[in-house]
Amino acid sequence: MKWMERTSHTLPAGLLVAYFFLFIVLAFGPVDRAVWLAENATVWIIVGTLAVLYAFGIRFSNTSYLLMSVLIYLYTIGGHYTFAKVPFDWFTNFFSFERNHYDRIAHFSVGLYAYAIAEWLWTKRLVANRFLLFTYPVFAIAMIAMTYEVVEWIAAASATSEVGTAYLGSQGDIWDAQKDMFLNVLGALLAVCLFFLFRMKNSSSGASIKNIEEDNF
Repeated sequence: MKWMERTSHTLPAGLLVAYFFLFIVLAFGPVDRAVWLAENATVWIIVGTLAVLYAFGIRFSNTSYLLMSVLIYLYTIGGHYTFAKVPFDWFTNFFSFERNHYDRIAHFSVGLYAYAIAEWLWTKRLVANRFLLFTYPVFAIAMIAMTYEVVEWIAAASATSEVGTAYLGSQGDIWDAQKDMFLNVLGALLAVCLFFLFRMKNSSSGASIKNIEEDNF
C-alpha cells in the first residue's frame, strides 16, 4: 500500500517537472510570440487548477494524471510552433491528408479529461447510476469544448488578422470549429470507456474505491 501511495504522489510531480522542462525549452524562439502567449495561457490555467486542487487534497489517480498531461504537452508544443506549423509531416503524408492535423489530435486530447470527471463522480457517489456516470462526463466535455470555441473566436476576432488566424489554426477549413468539438467528444467517449474498463472492472471484482490515489495503472 505504501509503495502505491508513493507512486501516486511521485507521478504527478514527475509529470509537472516534465512540463516545466518542456515549457522552458519551447519558450525560446516561438514562431509567433503572441500566439505562444495565447496558447500557453490555456495550459497555465489547467496546470494551475490541477496544482491548487492537489494542494487542497482533491487528487486523481495515476491514470487520470497521465491522460490529462497529454493535452498539456500537446498544447505547449503547439504554442511554440502554432498548431498549423508543428512538424507533423510524417503523419500528414502517411494518411495523405491535405492539412496538418496536429490540432485535431490536440483537441481529441481535451476529451481525455472525461476520465478524471467520471472518476470524481464515481468516487464521491455524485451520480445515481452508470448511465449518468457514462454520459455526464461526455456532456461536460462537450460544454467545455463549445465554450472554448466561443472564447477562441472572440480572442481571434480581437487580435490582428495574422495572429487571429494563427491562433485559430483553421487552415482554411470553414468547419474547423465543428470538427474540433466533434473530436473533443470522441476523446471523451474513449476516456469514459477506459474508465469503465479499468475502474468499474476493479470495482466489480471487489477492489477498494475509498481512495482514488491508490490506482496504479
